[in-house]
Amino acid sequence: MGARGAPSRRRQAGRRLRYLPTGSFPFLLLLLLLCIQLGGGQKKKENLLAEKVEQLMEWSSRRSIFRMNGDKFRKFIKAPPRNYSMIVMFTALQPQRQCSVCRQANEEFQILANSWRYSSAFCNKLFFSMVDYDEGTDVFQQLNMNSAPTFMHFPPKGRPKRADTFDLQRIGFAAEQLAKWIADRTDVHIRVFRPPNYSGTIALALLVSLVGGLLYLRRNNLEFIYNKTGWAMVSLCIVFAMTSGQMWNHIRGPPYAHKNPHNGQVIGGW
Repeated sequence: MGARGAPSRRRQAGRRLRYLPTGSFPFLLLLLLLCIQLGGGQKKKENLLAEKVEQLMEWSSRRSIFRMNGDKFRKFIKAPPRNYSMIVMFTALQPQRQCSVCRQANEEFQILANSWRYSSAFCNKLFFSMVDYDEGTDVFQQLNMNSAPTFMHFPPKGRPKRADTFDLQRIGFAAEQLAKWIADRTDVHIRVFRPPNYSGTIALALLVSLVGGLLYLRRNNLEFIYNKTGWAMVSLCIVFAMTSGQMWNHIRGPPYAHKNPHNGQVIGGW
């Protein structure tokens, strides 16, 4: 019985093979090739992303802010894949541009980038770069940008939104304000460390030395100390200095310029 059943089973299997649709084999082959291609494309993207991050980390190890021309901007900022945020300052630092605000903003940007680079939270999720107009004119034209300085955040995915452009005219360009804006856009909190400024201490020491030297030279004739007119002039100078607009700016720290909320006109300048 078993010997007779074996040929019968083989004939049935043969019939099933003959009835398989012949068009399914090309389809299965195409599906297999598609899976292989998708896997290879994903691997290629991962390798490209790793190369980009490695290059950015190498640049960051040498300087906090790296300069970019048009080609670097398109490769590392505009072109995917990206898994990092990029803060870019668009500026014009060449002397012939005569942009004093650009130099001041660059100093604050440098303080912020150094604070991030030397902090314990530094990682490969946030980088700082700069595009100078004379080195990346095509970038300014591509973004339809006609003013400098401008700070922009380029997120890891998607295009920058309106909030990804820093409102320089309303807030100013202090490093602390930039750090707050970056925290809102990236959830990366940067504690700003300013380098010590010894200019005030040096100026005070020179003043004390000058006054001490003058008193030493006039030690035999100190009647000028009791001169009421001289003290009145000194008092008036102090009063004028304390009530001046510059002292108000020093205390309140207002932005360089701001917009009129009614007509949007920029009211500028300290």
